[in-house]
Amino acid sequence: MIIVCPNCSTRLQIDDEKAPSRPFTLRCPKCSNNISSGAASPASEQSALAIGDSPSTAGHRFDPARSAPTFELEPKAVDDSDSGRSDDAVKTLLNLLRAASGVSVDQGVLSPWNRRKVLVCASEQYREGIARRLAEKNYQVFVADETRQAIETMRSNQLQIVLLEGQFDSAEQGAAFVVREINVLRAAPRRRLFFVLLSSSLRTMDAHAAFLNNVNAVVNLADLEQLPEILEVGLREFNDLYKDFNVALNLAPL
Repeated sequence: MIIVCPNCSTRLQIDDEKAPSRPFTLRCPKCSNNISSGAASPASEQSALAIGDSPSTAGHRFDPARSAPTFELEPKAVDDSDSGRSDDAVKTLLNLLRAASGVSVDQGVLSPWNRRKVLVCASEQYREGIARRLAEKNYQVFVADETRQAIETMRSNQLQIVLLEGQFDSAEQGAAFVVREINVLRAAPRRRLFFVLLSSSLRTMDAHAAFLNNVNAVVNLADLEQLPEILEVGLREFNDLYKDFNVALNLAPL
């Protein structure tokens, strides 16, 4: 049997053979709310991605899904010495605009108008640190707090990178839903997505482990300080792999 917490909508699966025959009460592991086994009807059961309750019991008929918010760095104070740097930046931009369209740009440098979009799906202890490191390298970072945010962001934004830690929204099995969302992609959009598994047990950039886990790269959580540099190496190899394919389809590298 499945019992749904009325407070946070967490689904709890109870073994029918071990469950008491009479109504009983248990505590929700996510919000500590007391749940009565006889309080909800079968019509109100929902999956981890369902939005709202059953129409027979809910007050609201529509609960719009929310995309993960963009992580923003705190603005830094600007002193007079920065003015010269700004002038240099403007001159560099003008030179680039005057250059021919075939000018090659180092793919390790992200321009402000062409930032890579990355979704961070990690537990609370890691997500802010990951987001900050990537934002400082000019990535456009989306940080998902829970499963619905992650799925909605993947569906509504053209992401280049998804970072997933196994303990992301563990109460709702968030990692499993993110993996499923990626696995059902067709070949063309899947080739345009760099999927990274963050693990406490696997070795960073272990190609065999990445293959077994159906991801493009693996990063050990102990190596998060070097995450931007690791991503650059992984993306460079990924782009080299699909270089001829992208040229044939007139697609830019990730």
